[in-house]
Amino acid sequence: MKWFWLSGVVLILDQCSKLIADALLQFNEPVNLLPFLSLHKVYNPGAAFSFLSDASGWQRWFFVGLTLVVSMILIVWLRRLPAGQTRLALALSLILGGAAGNLIDRLVYGYVIDFIDLYYGAWHWPAFNVADSAITIGACLLVLDAFWGHKKTS
Repeated sequence: MKWFWLSGVVLILDQCSKLIADALLQFNEPVNLLPFLSLHKVYNPGAAFSFLSDASGWQRWFFVGLTLVVSMILIVWLRRLPAGQTRLALALSLILGGAAGNLIDRLVYGYVIDFIDLYYGAWHWPAFNVADSAITIGACLLVLDAFWGHKKTS
């Protein structure tokens, strides 16, 4: 239970940053910050990389349901996690907080607010948000833990 605070922090940072971006940025009008970074508000009704964003609307409830199931699995996993598995707890907490942030967007708006745009020249990474960043970092930590996790004792 001691790691749920991190999920809460991710959720708060995500929702606050989205509210600020939604209030201050014009839709689909980038604001350049650095030669590789801009703030660019877009609405994503799909999933990662705009997967299923052009579907007829059923994807909203599919992703809500999927997120709820995955979140419940993460909560149970975190609660049952033995002490000392810090990297795994960190990974699961980041993923849970990010999933919750995007879930709120889907429930409230029907889409996820994305606003961070990384690019090089004319090539742009798909826009993302704080929740997506937390999920990505958490997933990387999860993979690292799978390969270099705890030694098994016999």
